[in-house]
Amino acid sequence: MHHATGLISIIALGLVCAFVGGMAAQRLRLPPLVGYLVAGIAIGPFTPGFVGDPELAAQLAELGVILLMFGVGLHFSLKDLMAVRAIALPGAVVQIAAATAMGAGLAAAFGWSLGAGIVFGLALSVASTVVLLRALEGRGLLDSDKGRIAVGWLIVEDLAMVLALVLLPALAPSLGGVAPQGGQGGAAHGLLATLALTLAKVGVFMAVMLIGGRRFVPYLLGLAARTGSRELFTLAVLASAVGIAFASSELFGVSFALGAFFAGMVLAESDLSHQAAADSLPLQDAFAVLFFVSVGMLFDPGILIREPLSVLGVLGVIVVGKSLAAIAIVLAFGHPVGTALTIAASLAQIGEFSFILAGLGIGLKLLPEPGRDLILGGALLSITLNPLFFALAERASAWLGERPEWRRRLERRGAAPLAVGGHEPGMAGHAVLVGYGRVGSAIAGALADWNLPYVVVERDRRRVEELRAVGVPAVFGDAAAPGILEAADIGSARLLVVATPDSHQGRRLLRKARAANPTIDSVVRTHSDAERRRLEEDGVGLVLMAERELALGMMTYALRSLGVREGDARLFVDTSRTESQVAPATEPESPAPELRQRRDEPE
Repeated sequence: MHHATGLISIIALGLVCAFVGGMAAQRLRLPPLVGYLVAGIAIGPFTPGFVGDPELAAQLAELGVILLMFGVGLHFSLKDLMAVRAIALPGAVVQIAAATAMGAGLAAAFGWSLGAGIVFGLALSVASTVVLLRALEGRGLLDSDKGRIAVGWLIVEDLAMVLALVLLPALAPSLGGVAPQGGQGGAAHGLLATLALTLAKVGVFMAVMLIGGRRFVPYLLGLAARTGSRELFTLAVLASAVGIAFASSELFGVSFALGAFFAGMVLAESDLSHQAAADSLPLQDAFAVLFFVSVGMLFDPGILIREPLSVLGVLGVIVVGKSLAAIAIVLAFGHPVGTALTIAASLAQIGEFSFILAGLGIGLKLLPEPGRDLILGGALLSITLNPLFFALAERASAWLGERPEWRRRLERRGAAPLAVGGHEPGMAGHAVLVGYGRVGSAIAGALADWNLPYVVVERDRRRVEELRAVGVPAVFGDAAAPGILEAADIGSARLLVVATPDSHQGRRLLRKARAANPTIDSVVRTHSDAERRRLEEDGVGLVLMAERELALGMMTYALRSLGVREGDARLFVDTSRTESQVAPATEPESPAPELRQRRDEPE
């Protein structure tokens, strides 16, 4: 008996090919998203073999967009945005405007209309949330100043794209496209009337969600949670996301994406938001993968051969144009050049919002089909090359660190000169504290409480100015640059504290400090177990890895909670710390947990 298996086929082959592609990309040290897109190309109509149903793929992609935007709203943090609003808000807006202008100029060179240029430029201006967050997390930068600025910048970009998704359907007829469902409302009533009607609908929808939705959705989830059924709770979460997205489109004429974003945002205020995120994550990930697969199915790889110069032009806007704009903006706001380079590398790619905008532009008859292929080609190449951009940013930062005059010229642009040293020379027996972030400021506070002398070395000129204003000795500059540690009197210091997350810099600083002061003690922070071992082999007094110290702290509490005497628990933890310091670099294939080996030992 034959059954209609189109939907099953596209889901099954999509997930299987995505898994194979994602694993291959991971082995090549590329983001899995590249593998998902390539999987879509493999089952698309432009490559031989099985061809998936494009209509079913488009509907699965729409469901993927709903769950993707629901996740964006669920993780939206106004607190994170406000913490870096001084740079993230104007920086992201200016960068979006610059990238959109460059994209529109490129579209004009292709002979496209103004409407196509605007959609094309907007699609090239916004970075992928998935790629950016995973890149920062993999390098231990997510909780750093650089990471927080990049995440805040990304939040502003996402909000700007949500606004674009609202306004583009209303503006489409005036830009040479068609209104949704083929209507001509914009042409009949005029641009201002269409905009007013669209904004009024969106305003009513937002009011309903912020007034009623923020009460009803948490109440609905609370009812499901009180039943004690995990299935019902998960169903309530998904029903809220998909139901609100569908109702918002039917009742208010807004996009599925906007409805899902607000559903996630109102749910984020509930105390059930973390459980909701955890329960919806597997399905959200699965359909997000199918979204990227469906996008890959629409890509014609032949454009890489037919129009290589056009693809290179798009890649140039994404990689060079956006990066230069981001660097100029960050430096103009007085941030260190290392922060500027990291943010530039973070934004030098495009992803999910670009695909959503491209699909909307084609649906509104604004963007021609080759525009989507160019956007997809630029996304594939930029995401693939993104790890290389981060490596180049790190090398460029290190290269500039060895040329302090060049770095100071870049960082002082538009700002008054700042003296390197901000304390009286001739200190002795003090601590040199490199980095004044969350870790460094806590250490400095402890030293100040005990009236112990210290000097801070910091690359952020604003922090240096704030420290000097309250009487804290501070040196401005990159500690690895020639003359900076000398300005902090490293030759007569007793202790070097490296509180920055860059472990590679820790080794360079250690060599410089010992060259000037062979007997200096040191404590270094790192995020890598291999780097920790290298530093310990170099004779660092104490190397702390955040994950290991977290494990040891939890281990101490667990042993005490289960009845082990405090002295025995601390002795065991100290022994574990010592053993991990002398452990070989390569772990055994089947390590036995240390606690199990010792449970049967006599007291």
